Amino acid sequence: MSLDTVVEDIRDEARARAEEIRADADERAEEIVSEAEADAESIREEREAEVEREISQEREQRLSSAKLEAKQARLGARRDVLEDVHEDVEGAIAGLEGDRREELTRALLDAAVDEFDDGADLRVHGRSDDESLIEDILTEYDDATFAGTRDCLGGVVVESEASRVRVDNTFDSVLESVWEDNLKAISDRLFEDQ
Repeated sequence: MSLDTVVEDIRDEARARAEEIRADADERAEEIVSEAEADAESIREEREAEVEREISQEREQRLSSAKLEAKQARLGARRDVLEDVHEDVEGAIAGLEGDRREELTRALLDAAVDEFDDGADLRVHGRSDDESLIEDILTEYDDATFAGTRDCLGGVVVESEASRVRVDNTFDSVLESVWEDNLKAISDRLFEDQ
C-alpha cells in the first residue's frame, strides 16, 4: 500500500465521516426547525386563544355596560314619568274647588284639632287662596284663629303656643304620605306592560 492510497483512504474516511456529520447535522437542524415550528405553532395557538378570551371578555363587558346603561335610561324615564304624574296630581289637588275643597279642608282641620288638648289656643295657617274658606270654617271653633298663609296646595297647619306642637295636615303632606305608601303600586300600574 502506497502512501497515496493511505492518504486517499484517510480522505475517503474523512469525507464519509464529514458526510455522516453533515447528515446528522442536517437531521438535527431539521429536528430543531421542526421543534421551533411546533413551538411557534403552539405559541400562536395560545396567543390566538388568549386574544379570543380577551375579545370575549371585552364583548361581555361592553354588553354588560350597554345593558346597565339601558337599565339606567329606562329607570330615568320611569322616574321622569312618575315625576310628571306627581306634578299632575299636585295640579289636580291645587285645582280642587267648591264643596270638595271645603270638605277636604274641614276634614284635615278636624283631624289636626283632635291632636290638641281642649281649650288650647290654636293658630291655623293655610294657602292664601283658601284664607276666606279657612276663616269661615274656623267660626265653628272657639279657640282657633287664622294666623297666616303657608305655601302649600291646600289644607292646614295647626300649632299651639302652649304645647309647642305643630300638625301639618296640608294637601302636600297627605299627598307625600300617600305617594310614598303607594309608589310601588303606582309604578307597577304605570309600567305593567314593561
